[in-house]
Amino acid sequence: MNKIRSLLKKDPVLYISGSLAVVSAFIVTPDSEYIGYINFRVLAILFSLMLVVSACVRIGTFDFMTSRLLKKISGQRHVSALLTVLSFFLAMLLTNDVTLVTLVPFAIMVLKPFKDGKSLMYTLIFMTVATNLGSMLTPIGNPQNLYLYTNYEMNLKSFLILMLPYSAVSLVLIAIGIFIFCKNITASDDAQIKNVPVPSPVRLGIYLLLFTLCVLTVAGYVHYLIMLTVTAAVMLIADRKAFKGVDYALLLTFVFFFVLIGNIGRIPAVSDTLSTIVGKNTVLTAILSSQIISNVPAAMLLSAFTDDGEALVIGTNLGGLGTLIASMASLITYKYHAGLTAKEKGGNYILAFSVINVVFLVILYIVYMLIGRS
Repeated sequence: MNKIRSLLKKDPVLYISGSLAVVSAFIVTPDSEYIGYINFRVLAILFSLMLVVSACVRIGTFDFMTSRLLKKISGQRHVSALLTVLSFFLAMLLTNDVTLVTLVPFAIMVLKPFKDGKSLMYTLIFMTVATNLGSMLTPIGNPQNLYLYTNYEMNLKSFLILMLPYSAVSLVLIAIGIFIFCKNITASDDAQIKNVPVPSPVRLGIYLLLFTLCVLTVAGYVHYLIMLTVTAAVMLIADRKAFKGVDYALLLTFVFFFVLIGNIGRIPAVSDTLSTIVGKNTVLTAILSSQIISNVPAAMLLSAFTDDGEALVIGTNLGGLGTLIASMASLITYKYHAGLTAKEKGGNYILAFSVINVVFLVILYIVYMLIGRS
């Protein structure tokens, strides 16, 4: 029992989705249609992007960039603003979880010398919010966007235009939040930004070319099998250890959900009921579902019961706000903050996180109500 609890605690979505997929297989007996459930294009693109980003992280690309920028500014509010803005824009390309894993430890190291636990806490919260909201602008910003973009065969330009208003409002809200909650104090004398060596220009150039190849595949200019073959082959030569940075649990979770969704679609009673519920208000259903099961599973599950891909994109991206599990990436920051000492924490993280997220969610939902998808 303790072993099961530890596994669920480590990656609950993986094990729950796996269990549900197995249960569904008893209802819909495995047959030749199962292979058609799986969207191999999504898996290939997601794997390749994670592989390339892992390689970039391993050579210190983003640590170097962040350290160089931080050396040019002073004052806690300015540092907090820079880290938050970096989180917002990097998430558009690196995905929200990779951005947080990369920048949050750096933020804690930089902000500790200011000896202001509350401002540190609020900076981490706004970095998390910024990452979740920045990632919603692009198809590669987070897993559910990539899935929905591919599943509904969306156009890149229309996708960007669809999410641009929400991203613009989000950036304004984040800037206001930083100004209100983060004090503009100077650091103590022991404040230092670590020196990070320059990443290898040759390797960085190779990885950027591979990243461009992935983006071209997302845009539909390159076949996903060509991208996957080239990316995997180059990385096997350039940096095999980068394969360790791939989130295989996420890929397996996608496979489980593909099976679950495919089987649910073959159960008329369940399929019809869910289609009716989703059809009444797709955006609101996606937001509420995300609060309970997080936005990636919500996107995958609800996509089987609606043809309104745009509403699902909006709903699951806005749905990343709210509870701590609405976007699983948010748990990354929470775990880092939980590891701080009592003096460094400076407040109730979950309460502050929830209030800020709910306020942002309400405002952005009002924006949706005002502009719709026009």
